[in-house]
Amino acid sequence: MSGSTGVGNVPRQQQTSGGRRGGGRGRKGGRRSREVFRASESQHPQKKDASDDQQDLKSPPPACTDFDVAYFEAYAHIGIHEEMIKDHVRTEAYRDAVMQHQSFIQGKVVVDVGCGTGILSIFCAQAGAKRVYAVDASAIAVQAKEVVKANNLAETVIVLHGRVEDVEIDEQVDVIISEWMGYTLLYESMLGSVITARDRWLKHGGLILPCTATLYLAPITHPDRYNDSIDFWRNVYGIDMSAMLPVAKQCAFEEPCVETITGENVLTWPHVVKHVDCYTIQLNELESISTRYKFQSMMRAPLHGFAFWFDVEFSGPANSSIITPSQSPLIGISDDDPVDDIRTKKRTNLNEPLVLSTAPEDPPTHWQQTLIYLYDPIEVEQDQIIEGSVTLSQSKENRRFMNIHLQYSSGGRSFVKESVFR
Repeated sequence: MSGSTGVGNVPRQQQTSGGRRGGGRGRKGGRRSREVFRASESQHPQKKDASDDQQDLKSPPPACTDFDVAYFEAYAHIGIHEEMIKDHVRTEAYRDAVMQHQSFIQGKVVVDVGCGTGILSIFCAQAGAKRVYAVDASAIAVQAKEVVKANNLAETVIVLHGRVEDVEIDEQVDVIISEWMGYTLLYESMLGSVITARDRWLKHGGLILPCTATLYLAPITHPDRYNDSIDFWRNVYGIDMSAMLPVAKQCAFEEPCVETITGENVLTWPHVVKHVDCYTIQLNELESISTRYKFQSMMRAPLHGFAFWFDVEFSGPANSSIITPSQSPLIGISDDDPVDDIRTKKRTNLNEPLVLSTAPEDPPTHWQQTLIYLYDPIEVEQDQIIEGSVTLSQSKENRRFMNIHLQYSSGGRSFVKESVFR
């Protein structure tokens, strides 16, 4: 994600031998300014109309909690932004998307939700935007303002230090750009800030980049990871330390793990957990997401867990219709298919929408994949069915935390795995 704007928490760095555990990325944070910033009406005059009066009558924004403050403070750290900018797959996808939509951006008003260091705002200014509002609740906004000045863009890029819920922009905007995606797509819940910006400022027929997102789930096998974390204890310098196994499994696999796997680890084609249309999705849809799945293993292997990944698409409003598993651009499945068999569409020419993917078979990103490991692997045969359900819900403690309820069965055995993504 580019920065921070809504309510939040501090994702924590937790390293394991196989990757990062829990909210290991440590992304998104900052400190909400106590001041509410308003773009000067004298700079950008706009006649107030009846719709403005209706806006004034709307309910006040949600209060900034202690979780919010801690979350914003975390994103004031430059290392988080360095990690994101150095993710060339991510950053170049956004730059390419801006240039692909330059004809729409040129001469238009843009808001960058969670601007971080301001790099996406600068891309938009370079593409000819008339004005860019760069919004971030983190103290990194102070540095973003200096970056903007150093690039002689202070007349075009206006940095607003505050939450999207609190800052004021006295005009409607043509474009919203944001790098809001978290682990498992929705962890950290920054999409809510994009929805708020959309409902407050986006003109009818405006552009949102990215416009859609799709979250996937698939069963995986990962013997090397299991051996390194668990089987290691069976023989330590010739000593049987298998008494450590229950504790080792709990420590290694209790929480979601952020790791990089490859296509060779994936046992089946993925299942679509959630498709997000940024033009139409509502805040209440993010509170809880549930889906049932049914996979058919393509090989004989131990089932060690399940992996989540996502992709986002950068296309215009005309291409923002909701995609179901039976529609393009997902192919290989119909409503009558007994098992999940979905392949992600690849961009074959420059006229197709640009896609940023975190799939195991694509170049790795800092999001990697999110893995839910089973405490004990299940041996599955080729063509064996793996079925169940998964629910992702916002924690009542802090809605940037994510509760994951995974029910799975195979070979006549059923299990439930509960995880909390903190």
